[in-house]
Amino acid sequence: MFLSLLAAAGPSAPPSIQDAQEQAENAAGWVEENWSTWLSIGLRVLLILVIATVLRHFVRKAITKLIERMNRTVQAVDGTALGGLLVNAERRRQRSEAIGSVLRSMATFLILGTAALMILGAFEIDLAPLLASAGVAGVALGFGARNLVTDFLSGVFMIIEDQYGVGDSIDSGVASGEVIEVGLRVTKLRGDNGEIWYVRNGEVKRIGNLSQGWATAGVDVTVRPDEDLDKVRAVLVEVGEQLAKEEPWNERLWGPVEVLGLDAVYLDSMVVRVSAKTMPGKSLGVERELRWRIKRAFDAAGIKIVGGPAVAVEADEDGPAAPAVAAPSAYASATSPQSLAASPIPPPNMSK
Repeated sequence: MFLSLLAAAGPSAPPSIQDAQEQAENAAGWVEENWSTWLSIGLRVLLILVIATVLRHFVRKAITKLIERMNRTVQAVDGTALGGLLVNAERRRQRSEAIGSVLRSMATFLILGTAALMILGAFEIDLAPLLASAGVAGVALGFGARNLVTDFLSGVFMIIEDQYGVGDSIDSGVASGEVIEVGLRVTKLRGDNGEIWYVRNGEVKRIGNLSQGWATAGVDVTVRPDEDLDKVRAVLVEVGEQLAKEEPWNERLWGPVEVLGLDAVYLDSMVVRVSAKTMPGKSLGVERELRWRIKRAFDAAGIKIVGGPAVAVEADEDGPAAPAVAAPSAYASATSPQSLAASPIPPPNMSK
């Protein structure tokens, strides 16, 4: 009896061959029942991955070919007259590369993101909590990096809309100068004194592009009030016609040099306005050349240009040098309206 109790209290007996056979049959039955489901899920995931990979490859290749075609178009017109006037190869290259990079990144994100969601759906995973969490995380990230997102989106629209490019002279409000690099977040400008400005695209509220369309060269010519206006006009017209015939000014001038007429008339001078439509960014050079030629033409025609400090008149042989005489002023007369208006108001008489 003691031996029987000891046997009952001891370790359990090892499973028999019949129990092992029964467990194997149950496992085989479970596999037989579910193998088609697992195979279907595996094939579905594999198909999603293959389609996503192939689609991403062809989309990125198509975008790259489009960018290469744009660059070939730039190279075809580069070096010609049209290319020199309207096309900046470096500007177009940077613009096309930036647009291509943005499009490729967006295509990759959309294709792989959609494939990941489809794979999770194939495993019968509930996507509602995941999408809700992703939405909350996106909102939090947007608030935390709103300046970065603003700079990025502003840079994308600036490049797509071609607001400015490399080589343009712009006034962005916060800084002005020549554009040397356009990025999706920062634009680099070269200032007039050689400094480099790093301007965040999101900080730019307005842009004045001085290199698009055309520019205006304006010169004010100040002569004496007793000069013959017809003679002055004839000399200015001759200077403009001569300038338009010579290189490189014939390419920089996009219109004839026009004498607009009298801009102002004073007691001691007259101001004649001269204007011309020029190539973008070349107005300052045209203005300097016009002033140079006008001065030489006026000296040859005997027309005096007034303005600046007074110069003493040379002495005659029989007498000393005559002092320079200032221009007559309305304030010289005590009874003139200007003098009366400028005289102080006398204090009131308080005595009775």
